[in-house]
Amino acid sequence: MEKDQIKQVIAKRVAMELKDGDVVNLGIGIPTLVPNYLKKGVEVILQTENGMLGMGPAPEEGKENPELTNAGGGYITALAGASSFDSATSFGIIRGGHVDVSILGALQVDEKGDLANWMIPGKKTPGMGGAMDLLVGAKKVILAMEHTAKGNPKIMKKCTLPLTAAGQVDMIITEMGVIEVTPQGLVLKEIHPEFTVEQVKAATEAALIIADDLKPMAV
Repeated sequence: MEKDQIKQVIAKRVAMELKDGDVVNLGIGIPTLVPNYLKKGVEVILQTENGMLGMGPAPEEGKENPELTNAGGGYITALAGASSFDSATSFGIIRGGHVDVSILGALQVDEKGDLANWMIPGKKTPGMGGAMDLLVGAKKVILAMEHTAKGNPKIMKKCTLPLTAAGQVDMIITEMGVIEVTPQGLVLKEIHPEFTVEQVKAATEAALIIADDLKPMAV
């Protein structure tokens, strides 16, 4: 698959996990594409941790409002009924368990649901930001990520990069399939029709449990 197709496949499948009325926080990268693929009749409330509920899409060029940005500094819009507040209130919402779903990318994730997505040793980083709060505070954490990085596995037996949070990931969705994190290990629940189980296993360092009712991934 081409790079753009990979992103579309992942975002489309992640969107199927969202229910009408969910409060959702989106990480950078692939997660930002998810609202483009929501099913008809499903409306979610997007939260940006720097202080808004009801975040809208990026504005048209030339119509940017410097007072409306997301946590990454990108321009956003506010939908009708949106509310804005200070960062302390925003993190009170997150830490209080009021975010239904947090959708994030990953540098690495492992079979225990540990996530590393904020730093590669030796490279400059702006810091962890609110990621650790979103992982611990959200009711459900979904990773929207490519299965490998330049051919190297990203789904590990144990993360080797500094952790963002331990044991908080519920589901991993890649271009190859849908994996649930369970107490028994990583369970492959759905597989993309273009791949075989053997190919998914070969691209995954962690052991995979193949679900008895393994289904084709909706693409």
